[in-house]
Parts: sequence; structure tokens; C-alpha cells
Amino acid sequence: MRRLFILALLLLPAAPAAAAPPGAPGAAADWTPADKDGYGTATTRQSNVWFTLENGELTEVYHPDLGTPSVRDLQFVVSDGRTFAARETDSTRHRVELLDGSGLAYRQVNTDRRGRYRIVKTYVTDPERDVVLVDVRFRSLTGRPYKLYALYDPSLSNDGMDDTGASRGRLLVASDGGTASALAATPRLGRTSSGYLGASDGWQDLRSDFRMDWRYRSAPTGNVVQTAATRVDGLRGRRHLTLALGFGRDRATAADAARASLRAGFDRVARGYARGWRSYLGSLKAPPRSVAGHRRLYDVSVMTLAAHEDKVNRGAYIASPTMPWVWGQGLENPSGAYHLVWSRDLYQIATALVAAGDRAGAERALTYLFNRQQKADGSFPQNSLVDGTEHWTNTQLDEVALPIVLASQLGREDGVTYQDHVKKAADYIVASGPVTPQERWENQGGYSPATIAAEIAGLVCAADIARRNGDAASAETYERTADDWQSRVDGWTVTTNGPYSSSPYYLRITKDGQPDAGTTYSIGDGGPSAIDQRRVVDPSYLELVRLGVKRFDHPAVLSTVPVVDSQLGADTPNGRFWHRYNFDGYGEEPDGDPWHVSDPDTFQTIGRIWPIFAGERGEYELLAGRSATAELNALAGAANDGYMIPEQVWDENPPSGTPGFPRGEGTFSATPLAWSHAQFVRLAWSIQAGRPVEQPRLVACRYAGC
Repeated sequence: MRRLFILALLLLPAAPAAAAPPGAPGAAADWTPADKDGYGTATTRQSNVWFTLENGELTEVYHPDLGTPSVRDLQFVVSDGRTFAARETDSTRHRVELLDGSGLAYRQVNTDRRGRYRIVKTYVTDPERDVVLVDVRFRSLTGRPYKLYALYDPSLSNDGMDDTGASRGRLLVASDGGTASALAATPRLGRTSSGYLGASDGWQDLRSDFRMDWRYRSAPTGNVVQTAATRVDGLRGRRHLTLALGFGRDRATAADAARASLRAGFDRVARGYARGWRSYLGSLKAPPRSVAGHRRLYDVSVMTLAAHEDKVNRGAYIASPTMPWVWGQGLENPSGAYHLVWSRDLYQIATALVAAGDRAGAERALTYLFNRQQKADGSFPQNSLVDGTEHWTNTQLDEVALPIVLASQLGREDGVTYQDHVKKAADYIVASGPVTPQERWENQGGYSPATIAAEIAGLVCAADIARRNGDAASAETYERTADDWQSRVDGWTVTTNGPYSSSPYYLRITKDGQPDAGTTYSIGDGGPSAIDQRRVVDPSYLELVRLGVKRFDHPAVLSTVPVVDSQLGADTPNGRFWHRYNFDGYGEEPDGDPWHVSDPDTFQTIGRIWPIFAGERGEYELLAGRSATAELNALAGAANDGYMIPEQVWDENPPSGTPGFPRGEGTFSATPLAWSHAQFVRLAWSIQAGRPVEQPRLVACRYAGC
């Protein structure tokens, strides 16, 4: 009988594990939505890995630098093996929690909508290794056993279409060129499989008959999705699992890192993770009294800003670890969109770091700007990769000016800094301004009051540094130019015959320096074309006041405040926010769908309201001698349950009351946005000081009165 049994086994068809998975290369790769509710990394430079959370799962993970997303997502599938299989992103109610005293350590609680099970996942990164560690608690709520399967989608090297995945013993490995990942667990994983998205991945297998039948050992070159059975069932004694997602230059390195973190244990790793963040917070100034009601958000904001710095390229703080809207349909490679470094955003971050007490971080930012970004002609690129390589190639003169202002604020006045960096930037502004090829919103050139304010501030600061280095002739040139532009900016940008007021008011931009002319331009970013420039206003004119170029009670400023409030302001349950400008299209479609050009003939998007403008308005209110508490509270109200502040929040479109689109809460825009968190931190300290803490005193004393 034994021989017959062995013979019967030999005559069976080959196991699926021996076959290549069908459907290569798989469905097109994309990224997850940008509205993250958790973000973290260890404070150490030995751990070059950053995680994001959204919709109850682990979403993009960055490695080996903060410009390179290398994971799409990692979640669980639950099945009873007979009647159902469900992904936790689809079938559960999600809750996210920030752990007390643990830095940027987050917990996701996912409860099945039918009351069958609950999954609790806690995330940290290993301070000593390139590993994301996840503590998983799985509980059956019915008393029945359920199988738990890990579903992992690597997208190594910022590209999800050319990964190769394989099973190696009790772990899953994947690679793409010089980057690899390894998924391991304690207790060890059970059966594993690597297939292609939409054709032979584990979800297709489990949803078909609620069991994991496929065991494909290798899936070369495609959109690979990897699946592993775990050894927990949700009942007593089989509820706990630790996952390790390791990274390295090759599979062996990634696997070694994952195993080492598992040996260290989640508790020990989590203690080291928390200790690093507690040490960082302890190195800062005590929080200002203004955040007494928002202390947790304040701490998260300063930690989030610190976590936006790349660890390989020190001083390179990116805009956001996310892919909003169209960027989610396919990211540039090398990484583009929000994983880039903008001089303007870096100025916002650095001034917030200075206010909070992290002067060293601000110094690194300025060193990065001068040594890695600045071009030979003194200008700065529109943006760069984290290594400083120019990416988008336009020029924005506020991005040339603001590093000079930052150098003045940090007291970087030595001869090398002046000759090699400040002088070159100031000379470029004198030769190129005041007209900018692009203003701060990156889709228009011309005479921008916001950009001209930055140019004037930069030149005044440059003049002071020039005199300190014995260059009186350059100092006189810079001041003479700044004075001339300060006296003429209203003539270039204030209309006296616009449709919104009988009083003069600032325009967003004029294409020709003739604000009373009906010159038209295309708004861009999905907005309409051929719009009269007199119909487009922008809260950014307040840069003239915030940077000390005009007084708060300058007549044109006072008459512009009500125009911008009526045209762009929106009251929400969380406070008042403002749109960027009239007809802005940078946001979701009218029904809330993400920004994508699916049909160019009907493509229409709507720019929403931005929390940063509450912060900028608050700084103006302080200069006017009024309270800015309402503006600080509005910024705080925009934060989500994970204390992440978004780029934009919902207004009346879609209409208020539409399910899923609560007014004053985050849209699908970049969340967290470093600029938003920087504005919150800076406004908190400005309230404490009674004035905008980043306003350059040299400029204010020259034009607005000290």
C-alpha cells in the first residue's frame, strides 16, 4: 500500500509552486492616496527608512533616501477558509492612534464591519537598521478561528513595474537593481507566494475560494505582489505576530536586517525609537504658552519637520512624503513632485526649526541650499532631488532671495558665505528682477507682490552682509535697488479699476506691470484660460507686510484685506481658511474625485482652501496689534486624527454635508505638508513673541518701522 501511495503522489500534476505565475507583468502600478494619517522614522542616521500610514494599512515606505518610495502597501487578508476572505482596507473601520511618549510611533486599530475580528498594528522603525517593525495583535470577536495573510506590494526604487519577487525559506524577498526588501515574521511565516497584480497575486487566490492555494516561488520583472500565511488565528495563544520589513542593497542584506530586528524584539526596538524622539524633543526650547491647548500637535509638528530631512543628504528637507492626485498615477523617476526640495519650502521649515530651538537643523538646511542647490550663476533651481541635482528647471526669484534672508537670520556673514553664495544670489536678483519667471505658486510669471517682497528683503539682508565684509559698493547697489522696487511695487501690482472694490487692491500678479490693464492669462493647473488679471487676487500680498516691506496699515494693504476675505475666504467648523487665488484649479474634481486627466475635454478641478494662509494671516494680525489665537486654532483644527496637517481642506465644493467631505478637514492633498506644520510652529512662537518671529528686522526697520 505504501508503494502505491508513493506512486500516486508521483503521478499528480506539478505543484503550482514549480510554475511561473501567469499574467506578467501585472496591472499598472500606482501609488496610494496622499492623505496620510501617520508618518514616522527613527532619529538615527543608521535607519534610512521612513513609513507612511493611510486607510488602515502601511502605505509608502521610503528607502534608501527620502526621495525614493520603495513600497506601495502592506496589509492583511482575513479568511475563515470557507465562506469569506476580506482585505482589511475594504472590510474594517479604521482608527489611528499616536502612542503617548513614543515619538512618531503610531497604532492602527481595524475592526471588522461585521464584528468578526479586530487587528491592532503598531509601527516603529529600528534605530539601528533599515527595518520597519510592526507589532500585530489579531483577535477573533466570534470565538471562531480565522486565517491571517500578509499581502505585500513592493515598489522598489520608485518603480512598481520591474520588481522581482521570490520565496526564500520562511520569508519573502524582492529586488530591483541595487535595492531589495525582505518580509519576515515571528512566529515564522507559513506558505508564501509571489505573483503579479490583478492576475496571480495572493488576493486573487484568496478571493476565489477563501484559501491560499497558489505557491509561486518566483515572479520576475513586473508589478509583483507577495503573499504569506501567518501562524495566528485570532484565538487565545495565537493572537500575536511581529512583522519585519527589511531593506538593503541586495536580498541577503535586507533579510539579515529583518532577522536582526526580529531577534532584538519589538519592545526593545520600540524603546530605542521612543528614546530617540524624547531626546530630540528634550533638546528643543520648552513649547510656547500659546500651544497649551495643542501641546500634542505642537510636539508632532516639530518631530514631523525633523522627519522630513533626508538622512543621506543632510539638510535636504522634502515638501511631503506623499503623491497627491496626478502624482499618484505615476511618479517621476528619479522621484519628482513632493519628494523634491524647494528653496521656498526649506525656508519655511528652517525658520520654524529656529523658532522651536533646532538651530542645527536650520543650519544644515542653509548649508544644503548653498553647497548642494545653488547654481554657478547664483540662482537656485525651481527644485532639486534630495542629492541637490536640479530637477524642474524654471526659476522663481523668491527662491533665490529667501536663502539670503535665512543666512542673515542665522548670522552666516563670513567671507566665504558672502562671496560664494550671498553676493552671487543678490547680483542675480539685481540683474533679473523684479519680474520673475515663476511666482510662489509655480504656474505664472510677471510682477508678483509676494515675490517682489522676498526680493527686496533678500537685497536688504545682502546689503548688510556685504558691508560686514567690506563691500560697500555692492551694499549700496543692493539697497538702491531694493528702495526703488519698494517704491514701485504698488504701481506694478495694485489696480485702481478692478471689479472687486472701488479702492485700490493688490493683484496676484500682473503680466505687464500695468495693473489697470485688462491683460489676460491662463490660470493653469486645471483652471480656466483668458482671465483678466484684475479678477485674480491672492493672500500672498501679505508677504509685503510679513517680510517688513510695507506697514500693516499701508492703504493698499488695508483695502486688499476685505477683497481677499470676500473673494477667497471660507469659514468652516475648524476656522477660517483661504484659497490661493481666484479660479484656482489645483485640487480635486468637483465631485471630490482625484485630480487626473481622464478626459481632457471635460477635465475640471477646483483648488480648495489652504491651512497655511491661516498662519500667514495670523502673523499679519499680530503686526496689526491683534490676537492670532483664532488662526492658530484653525491650523490645529485642520489636523487629522494622526496629528498630520494637510495642504488643503474641504470648503463648499463638494457641498457641505456630502459624506466623506467635512468642511475644514483635509482633502486628498499632501498630508503631512511640511509647510503647514512649519506655519503652525512658527505662528505659535509668533504669538508668544507678539510679532512674526521670522520677520527680518533689518527690512522692517528700513521700511515699516521697528
